[in-house]
Amino acid sequence: MSASKVTSTEVARRAGVSQSAVSRVFTPGASASKATIAKVRKAAEELGYRPNNLARAMVSGKSRIIGLVVAYLENQFYPIVLEKLSNALQEQGYHILIFTAPNSSDGVESVIQDLMDYQVDGIVAASVSLSSDLAERATQAGIPVVLFNRGQDHSPFVEVTSDNIAGGRQVANFLLAGGHQRIAHISGWQGSSTGRERQHGFHAGLAAAGAASVATLDGMYSREVAMECADRLLKEHDPDAIFVGNDHMAFAVIDHLRRQGVEVGREVSVVGYDDVPMAAWDAYDLTTIRQPVNQMVEATVSALMAHIDNPNAATPRRETIDGPLIVRGSARKPEGWLDEGV
Repeated sequence: MSASKVTSTEVARRAGVSQSAVSRVFTPGASASKATIAKVRKAAEELGYRPNNLARAMVSGKSRIIGLVVAYLENQFYPIVLEKLSNALQEQGYHILIFTAPNSSDGVESVIQDLMDYQVDGIVAASVSLSSDLAERATQAGIPVVLFNRGQDHSPFVEVTSDNIAGGRQVANFLLAGGHQRIAHISGWQGSSTGRERQHGFHAGLAAAGAASVATLDGMYSREVAMECADRLLKEHDPDAIFVGNDHMAFAVIDHLRRQGVEVGREVSVVGYDDVPMAAWDAYDLTTIRQPVNQMVEATVSALMAHIDNPNAATPRRETIDGPLIVRGSARKPEGWLDEGV
């Protein structure tokens, strides 16, 4: 036999409070006294009541859902972002709806349209870009969008990234200080702002010292492509150091070098970018630029909440947050190196 659903009116009657009091207790961010909360939750538990969030969303016009669009989760950086972003949004009374989308305009457009159909209260686009048409549609629909770890020219949105250019410069300065002479770069996908900016900062750092990369190849943020690039570098350029555009590719490069009998950290230094937890494993011991993910998530959630609370107050801007170089055993340390720098 199926039991009928318990209503908020029944909970209110059992708790001896108004129906609006029951609604406040189960509405994130709404105020209610401790005594009221205790009575309502006790009555709800006794009756087996569960609030209908979908019905509430239809009445209030707020779904309390934030859509997250990400290109791929194979990169170990993004599951970390997902966890931290989800926790931070839950503290604000929101939940995440996740969609993956390829780095193509058609794929992203389809996903964004789906998110709009779900009437999400905001969108975080991580590692993907939005066309001007999508930007206009999101604006017309009143849906705030924040680009996470990605930027684009003439963006109408808030963008939150680490300081990729400064990070690339740090790597160049570190490798030059270590006496490396044949420095190569396996960049992130050059269709992305992160890949271009890290490469730009790295090349600028080398140029400032009168040096240049012996070769720069696009690793496409792909493990397989990064390994092919590492093989080509070994055969054609004999590098003594390789800066790799993210940790996901750097792990692949280290694996390939070791298969070729190369001693990583002595014969060839490898530096990555992100500082995912796996970078600290003994198996990789990867020197890398740390993305300040906690600060990036905080800035993203702050921007979303501000726009949701006051849609007219949002202004396009870019927040870049410095990240430190974390030195481990995969790269030769400059003489006199200290933990806090050279």
